[in-house]
Amino acid sequence: MFKHDHLSQLHSSRLASRRLHRRPALPGGHPSAHAQASGAAAGSGTQHRRMRYGSMPAPQATILDLLAAEARIADLESALSKAQAAAVTDTLTGALNRRGFDQAYEREAARTRRKGGPLALALIDLDDFKRLNDTLGHQMGDQALIHLVRTLRSALRPSDILGRFGGEEFVLMLPDTGLDEAVTALTRFQRQLADCSLAGSDVALSFSAGVVVQAPGESLLQSIARADAATYAAKRAGKNCVLTG
Repeated sequence: MFKHDHLSQLHSSRLASRRLHRRPALPGGHPSAHAQASGAAAGSGTQHRRMRYGSMPAPQATILDLLAAEARIADLESALSKAQAAAVTDTLTGALNRRGFDQAYEREAARTRRKGGPLALALIDLDDFKRLNDTLGHQMGDQALIHLVRTLRSALRPSDILGRFGGEEFVLMLPDTGLDEAVTALTRFQRQLADCSLAGSDVALSFSAGVVVQAPGESLLQSIARADAATYAAKRAGKNCVLTG
């Protein structure tokens, strides 16, 4: 049988054992401090990613990414559009080149076949172009071609299409235009060109033209050949006139 002092010693030994096996308290004195520390470590990667946007919330960062992507797409589309335009445009005058005119003709000819109506074509040849180059220089000759295109464009309808076929020769396509109406339009263009001298000189330009209306089943080359023959006839007739083919 234990005495009272023996019981006291036993109780003290048990308390000491419990204190030795008790888990040390975490810093902060809160049971969940360890879990909070682990969560903070796991979230450090997310905080690092957000630093790219100056601690910006994720939705705003996503919007900026989308806007930047849209801007890059717009730049690429603009560059592509310019490259496509350059591929079908005469670099000197800004008129369509042969390739561009052929493409425009295919579209217009298909529309004409669907809806009917006349399609007029005119071959325009600047008069005395060789003499202009020989007397005033090739630079002035280039300015004459540019001046001709600008004058024509100022008088054309939005549906009319002008192309340069080489040298001083241009082809004009006039949709929904009969032969008489086309001749009247070309004669008006001649008057407008004569009324406006070449910049930096007193040189007045003129052109000869042959006009045709495309026949059913006729190809572009066949129509241009007829217009070309009419243009040469206009040259032989004294230049600065319009004849039909």
